Formats: sequence, C-alpha cells, structure tokens
Amino acid sequence: MRLKLGFILRSLLVVGSFLGLVVLWSSLSPRPDDPSPQSRMREERDVNNPMPNRGGNGLAPGDDRFKPVVPWPHVEGVEVDLESIRRKNKAKNEQERHAGGDNQKDIIQRQYLTFKPQTFTYRDPVLRPGILGNFEPKEPEPHGVVGGPGEKAKPLVLGPEFKHAVQASIKEFGFNMVASDMISLDRSVNDLRQEECKYWHYDENLLTSSVVIVFHNEGWSTLMRTVHSVIKRTPRKYLAEIVLIDDFSNKEHLKEKLDDYIKLWNGLVKVFRNERREGLIQARSIGAQKAKLGQVLIYLDAHCEVAVNWYAPLIAPISKDRTTCTVPLIDYIDGNDYSIEPQQGGDEDGFARGAWDWSLLWKRIPLSHKEKAKRKHRTEPYRSPAMAGGLFAIEREFFFELGLYDPGLQIWGGENFEISYKIWQCGGKLLFVPCSRVGHIYRLEGWQGNPPPLYVGSSPTLKNYVRVVEVWWDEYKDYFYASRPESKALPYGDISELKKFREDHNCKSFKWFMEEIAYDITSHYPLPPKNVDWGEIRGFETVYCIDSMGRTNGGFVELGPCHRMGGNQLFRINEANQLMQYDQCLTKGPDGSKVMITHCNLNEFKEWQYFKNLHRFTHIPSGKCLDRSEVLHQVFISNCDSSKMTQKWEINNIHSV
Repeated sequence: MRLKLGFILRSLLVVGSFLGLVVLWSSLSPRPDDPSPQSRMREERDVNNPMPNRGGNGLAPGDDRFKPVVPWPHVEGVEVDLESIRRKNKAKNEQERHAGGDNQKDIIQRQYLTFKPQTFTYRDPVLRPGILGNFEPKEPEPHGVVGGPGEKAKPLVLGPEFKHAVQASIKEFGFNMVASDMISLDRSVNDLRQEECKYWHYDENLLTSSVVIVFHNEGWSTLMRTVHSVIKRTPRKYLAEIVLIDDFSNKEHLKEKLDDYIKLWNGLVKVFRNERREGLIQARSIGAQKAKLGQVLIYLDAHCEVAVNWYAPLIAPISKDRTTCTVPLIDYIDGNDYSIEPQQGGDEDGFARGAWDWSLLWKRIPLSHKEKAKRKHRTEPYRSPAMAGGLFAIEREFFFELGLYDPGLQIWGGENFEISYKIWQCGGKLLFVPCSRVGHIYRLEGWQGNPPPLYVGSSPTLKNYVRVVEVWWDEYKDYFYASRPESKALPYGDISELKKFREDHNCKSFKWFMEEIAYDITSHYPLPPKNVDWGEIRGFETVYCIDSMGRTNGGFVELGPCHRMGGNQLFRINEANQLMQYDQCLTKGPDGSKVMITHCNLNEFKEWQYFKNLHRFTHIPSGKCLDRSEVLHQVFISNCDSSKMTQKWEINNIHSV
C-alpha cells in the first residue's frame, strides 16, 4: 500500500510539473494576434520612419539594380468580377449602415446655423531671412534609387522600342505607365519654390490631417507614388492617416495586391471600397466620413507628388482660422516623361487666381495688384475666388458644417466652383499658398477615359453646372445661360435644401462676391451679350452641319453629318456679332477663305450677321457670305450669291437632356 501511495504521489508530481511547464510555455509564447519582439521593434522603427522596408522599386536596401514596380502590361490590364465582390461585402455594409453610419444625403439637413468659433490660438508664421525655417529639411532628401531614372524630376525619355507599350498604357490609364513603372516610388523631386519660402517659421502645434485620395482604375505606380510622397515629406506627428477610396475599380492590381501592400505601414494607410461607381465628387464626401482621425482633410488626386515642406504652409492658415480653405500651388508633371515644372501663366512669379468664364470653364488669371498690396511678403498666401478642385485642405468639422459637396452633383465637374462659392459666400475664405507645392499629372491625349455609369444618364457635368448656378449665382445665372443656351431646359433636380442652407447661414449674394472677391474676373472674361440665335448651323434643307471637330485656337471648322447632340456642333451668334462656341470665335483663316475657330474675348472678331429670313451669314469685314462644300467637307467664305444653295443656312435650337 505504501508502495502504491508513493507511486501515486510521484506520478502526480510529474504530471503537475508537466502541466506547469505547459502553462509557462504558453504564457511566454506569442499568440497569433500578438506582435513578436522583432515585429514590435519593427513597428517602433516604422513609427519614427513609416516607410516600407524596401526600395521604391521593391528592392532590398543596397540593391541598386532597377526594374519596374509592376511588369507592364501583364498585371495592370487584368480585370476582376466586381459583382462577386459586391455580394461578398453586402452583409458587412448592411451591418455598418445599421450601426448608425451617416447617410450622406442627411448631412446637409443637419447643420449648425452658425459655424463653431475658433477654439485654439496659433502664432502667425514669421519670415526670418537667412535663418532656415523650422520645418525645412536639414539635409537634402534621399533619392529613391541613387542615380535612378526620374530622380530630381529629371525627364525619363524612352526609346522607340517602347512605343506600342506606351501607347497602350496611355489609352488605358491616361499616362505613360511604362515610364512611371521605371521610376522609384520614393524618388526625389526638384524644389520649385521661391527662395523666400525656405525661411518661414511656423507654429509647431499645427493641426493633424487625414489625406484623402479617391481613385478609379488608376495605374499602380502613379497611385502608389502619391502615397509614398505624402509619407516621405510629411512630418509623422501631423499625419493621422491616409484614406484611399476605391471608387468601384475593376483592376486586379487595385484589390488584394493593394490590401497587402498597404500593410507595410501598419494601419497608417487604409482603403475603403465603394459598392458602386459614385464618381469623384460623392466619393470625396464618402472619404470625409471615413477619415476620422485628422483635424484637417487634405484632398489629393490619385496621381500627385507633394514637394518639400508642403505641409506646414498649407495647414498654418487653417490652424489660425478654421473657416479658411487652402490650396497648394499645383505644378505640372508631364505624363510622358514625369518631369515637373511650374504651370504656365500667372504674374511674373507664376502666381495666379482661380477663375472661370461664363460657360463655367476653369481659368487662371494673374494675381492682381490689389491682392499683392494686401501682403507684406511675396510668398504669403493670397485670396482666390475659386479652386481647381483636385487638391485642397479644409478643417474636417468645417467641411461638415458646409454640408460637404452638394449630394445632387454627379461624377465630376462643377464641384470645385460649388465648394468655392459656398466657402466665400457663407463666411469662409479660400487661399492659395505659394510655399506649398504639389505636382499633378494631367491626362494625355489618347486616353479612353472612364465613362460614367448608366444610372447617371447623359450630360452629368452640364447638369452639375446648372445646379451650381441655380443655387449660387442669383441673377448672374442669365450670363451662364447666354453662354450655354442648350442647358436652359435641362432638369437639375431638387435644390430646396441648398437654398435653405444659404438662408439659414445668411450667405451673401453672388453680386457681393463678384464685387468684393472676384472683382477682376470680368476684366479678363467680360459679361457676355445676349444671343441673337443659337443651336446647330445646318446647311439649308441638308443633313450637314458646321462642326469644330473639337479643334480650338486656330483649327479649321468642317462640315459633318448633323447629330443633334450639340457639343462640337453647337454655336451661338450674339448681339456683338460674334459667332461663338464656348470661349472660341469663328473668323476667316490666314488664307482669307477657310473659316477657323480661335479663342476670343468680347472685343474680338465681331464679324458676323445672320439674316434669318434669307438663311444667310454675312462676314462683315469682307462683305462675303458663309459657304460650304459638301464634297470636300469645307466651310469658307465666298462672294455672296443669292442663287447658291451652299450659302443658305438655318439655325436649329438644341436642348441638352
């Protein structure tokens, strides 16, 4: 019995020791959701320098070899089944909606009748010539790949052997993706700022920001270079998050590959995916709701590169006044060779104010003497009536107080004017910031584009324009309809909530805005005279119409089959005797015969009279008549002859639908 009892005790001791070791081992072993000591060290390192642990081309450190980030075109052209993704995510999205997420259409119905007051005090920026600014880098920024292509924004020119691949990439994405894929995602860029910018000192308690980037079927390297440049050139303490909004892309490289890649930043970069194509405008409003960590929202297009010390100058005016919206100076990135240079135009420093003509086409006008006189230093921020819309910063709560974008605006177009008018007329201000510069790639000719979804219908941009002028332009809307007569009968939806917003916020009139803020626009783009007639110009009793063929600034118009869709076949003749299409006038060409179309102001090319009862256009300076050749498809002027049927025309009104 003693033997058995001893055996039992020893057995219990062995079993207990074994269980104790198991418990100890399990407590020391990392669980699947716990970071290992090595990963914790890596995370701590990433907090200080949140860059992926690989070169811009996916190379290990020290590997100077250079290769494309994504092989072209074997990956970028692949598409995925969006319907299966939609079904997969449907339940998840339903749960989020039931959890109380904001309905975008309700945003504008839930406003503050007065904007919140400024709660923090920030020191004004101080210029100290000769003393390097407190946000300036102490050393030149590192190259993405030492000696690699595109470093310092030097042009990368490819040989003829890449011609077909380049053309294919431009057609699909709008840029030369072959060259882009050869350039480091972390490349260095040239500094295009005025020298004075380097000596500004800013309050170091600036607001934090969420950077919002909307994309739809964007090329991989242009999108990722945007993200890399933000992380590389933004002080980490101010960068709360980068929010990517996938507006229903169907490219394979923008799905799992993107999800895996952004894990390199340990949650700093997030991606949210729309369940249908919302368009840039509403996707940006969705981005505002998803971006919850930063005090300021910074919107960037999906093909940008921020420049050195871009952040502090952009955010400082908002830190000082929460109702200020700021816009960086936008530099031109060549979509073929990826060189970066300042935009053309503006004053002697290249500074310009945002403007529009009366058909609501975006324009830039030189900085006026009145605005220059308001500044003590040439690189201080200055007022602008409007922004281009792709790149700007605004305090998050203020953007919500403004109602975000009008929920009735669709896809793209006009939203830049809507937010600009709303800011100015309702008590805020819009500033352009010379010391904050961001490069932007503009789409190249040959891009196939991204057609709007079927549910949107036709003419979404024109409908947006009509909606904007009906809400904000007051009696000035008549000048828009004089420039775009085809839009007069266009349905634009319910704007009662927007009108109520203006009333509740005591927003100022458009007349006040034109006199106090946009006072210089009419000197560059005078108010248009009334139209005598407008529509398609059709050869009398024929099926041929005058067509600009999309040509501008010196191209010749032609004769083409009438299509009753307006566009390149929509013309107007006004009381000033100008025969116009948008901001272009018809006049005789250098040969004295053919009719060309060229940019004009209201004091130029007052050359035409239309005699409706005679079906005749007369060219006043020459005394000749508008003529045509249906065989050669040419439009020209010739000696008037009442018996010639080719000199008879009719104008038929066209309404957009």
